[in-house]
Amino acid sequence: MTGRTDTDLNGPHSTITWGHTALETEFVVASDGTLRLVRLGDSDSADPESALPLVEVTAFGHGSGWSGPRFTGTALGARLRYRGHSTERRGDWEWLTVELHDPLTGLTASVELSSPTGVPVLRSRVRLRNDGTEPLVVQSVSSLLLGGLPSPDTLDVHRARNDWLAECRWYAEPLRASVADINAGAHQHDSRAALCLVGRGSWPTDGHLPMGALTERGGSGRAWVWQVESPAGWRWDLGERAHGTYLALNGPTDAEHQWRVRPAPGEEFTTVSGVLALGSGLDAALGALTSYRRAVRRPHPDHSALPVVFNDYMNTLMGDPTTEKLLPLIDAAAEAGAEYFCIDSGWYDDDTRGWWDSVGEWLPSARRFPDGGIVAVLDRIRERGMVPGLWLEPEVVGVRSPVAAALPPEAFFQRDGVRLTEQGRHQLDLRHPAARAHLDKTVDRIVGDWGVGYLKLDYNIVVAPGTQAPGDLAPGAGLLGHARAYLDWLSEVQDRHPGLVIENCASGGMRMDGATLAVTQLQSTSDQQDPLRYPPIAAAAPSAVPPEQSAVWAYPQPEFDDDLIAFTLGGALLGRVHLSGHLDRMSRRQLGLVRDAVTTYQAIRGDLARAVPFWPLGLPGWTDEWVALGMRVPDGPTYLSVWRRGGSTAELRLPLGHLAGPGIRADILHPSAAVADCAVVTATDGLLVTLPRTPSALLIRCSRTAR
Repeated sequence: MTGRTDTDLNGPHSTITWGHTALETEFVVASDGTLRLVRLGDSDSADPESALPLVEVTAFGHGSGWSGPRFTGTALGARLRYRGHSTERRGDWEWLTVELHDPLTGLTASVELSSPTGVPVLRSRVRLRNDGTEPLVVQSVSSLLLGGLPSPDTLDVHRARNDWLAECRWYAEPLRASVADINAGAHQHDSRAALCLVGRGSWPTDGHLPMGALTERGGSGRAWVWQVESPAGWRWDLGERAHGTYLALNGPTDAEHQWRVRPAPGEEFTTVSGVLALGSGLDAALGALTSYRRAVRRPHPDHSALPVVFNDYMNTLMGDPTTEKLLPLIDAAAEAGAEYFCIDSGWYDDDTRGWWDSVGEWLPSARRFPDGGIVAVLDRIRERGMVPGLWLEPEVVGVRSPVAAALPPEAFFQRDGVRLTEQGRHQLDLRHPAARAHLDKTVDRIVGDWGVGYLKLDYNIVVAPGTQAPGDLAPGAGLLGHARAYLDWLSEVQDRHPGLVIENCASGGMRMDGATLAVTQLQSTSDQQDPLRYPPIAAAAPSAVPPEQSAVWAYPQPEFDDDLIAFTLGGALLGRVHLSGHLDRMSRRQLGLVRDAVTTYQAIRGDLARAVPFWPLGLPGWTDEWVALGMRVPDGPTYLSVWRRGGSTAELRLPLGHLAGPGIRADILHPSAAVADCAVVTATDGLLVTLPRTPSALLIRCSRTAR
């Protein structure tokens, strides 16, 4: 089904229906001339007079219609009249563009709605154009608005804390715990309360993921999951309106991020995208969001090849690589089955005072690589059949680096004419041509001249609220401008070097946003060094990152016993194996355990590239003794990773509703050798798993046997 007009759209309560078989929408022109989204998916149509206008905007001289923390009920939003729409199909996507106009200021808002065909996901962004005669200072503009959701009485809200070393920690509570029932009928007014979540600074996923979810209690079990695709600041809020619930998704705002733009007559600004996925339950909605993330990202062979990466950093060289240390690691990694070998931080360090505040030139250390330089080490990686990689932190320049003086002051973040310094480092502004040229020269040397095929791009400082270069109205606008320029730069690098694989890292998972995921191939999930604390991160990461992009550390050590080696390796087998550890010091038997795990991963990775995640025990808690993650392959098997970290209960029942019925076959794939007393027993509705010792982990493949 494509977009169509049912009635005359010049009158009140005229209707637009648009979508496809997996997502149907209905829009109505309300009596005030604003267009409102009244139905999404299988929900009942909302009253158009109580639904939200399609766009909300605040600007100097044009604020809100009430006081409170919400960005709804704005004066401009109430004046943006419907003026027209168009529909089209672009490849496998359906598009609807709606034009709204405010006759008082001349502001035009083009709402660009899109959805991948067959996927119950709606993406929205708003393009503002000043068609008036005077500049307009915009303080906030919504990316996506939806009213008419069920009452807060029936909904639970889900959020994901995302802290350094403790990423993707989902938690839930009744929405009524935050949005109280004030007896709106007695006051003839909706509550002003709102549950707001905000991300600030240049780490967009520091504190919380820019995501959230609602699930409906009771029989329906419906779920709505959203993400704000901002590489900088973001905000979402939930509140009560007309006895139902509304959802508002925003990029940066003036109130929270010191963000403002001033489009002059004829100028435009486009918001970040807001995305909403629907499902019959939380797993189904997150699965739809996984399919959307695959549809929206930049195509790359890595997304289907899923090569195993060895990185020398975690619990191994820890930023101290040398030729002497690397050569035996390279040989051991190749023997274990690694296909890429990445030399992490420290390769440029020739300064005995430390490299943290001197980085930026990105030239190899002669002291660390005395014989043949770093190129000889990269050649050794290629000789052993692996693709060489290097760590890089492109956006920072240490205060002691010669680059800090060589580049013009305008190439760096600044406030009030003062160059910003954070932890002994300056931040490049990728909108400036000198900053961009410096990084282009660096990458072209590393990739083009040295033959590096993998870059781990890290980012270990956070700057808030941003930068205020000449032309920036506010620092939040400067930060968003730089972040968008950084993503453009990443795309241009890959245009020049199409085989290059890029890992996105920011102290682990502090930049795990949808905008950056769409242009990079891998996403670091954590810097967590304790293998016992990694399982809840690894298990929850597919809620934010498709499994084939979800880089999970597997760092077995020679001092580990066999159970801990299997546990450490098993946690990465339903994501992207990021191998590390002192493999060069392992016994032949221990290295064989590593090689067996890698071989198992290589046998199933083709399925992971099209699987969708589910959580048979629910999304994990940080201290859960048992953790489980599942992957459903369309028209294929189901994979389960099960971890036991402690506790007195050695048995666990795993419900598998989609495989309910007789004839389930379960095979233990990892560990490859039989583990004493470990058992998996099939039932008509799932599995009974026995793990008598801790820590233990299993990878299980389930399939339906022929009848």
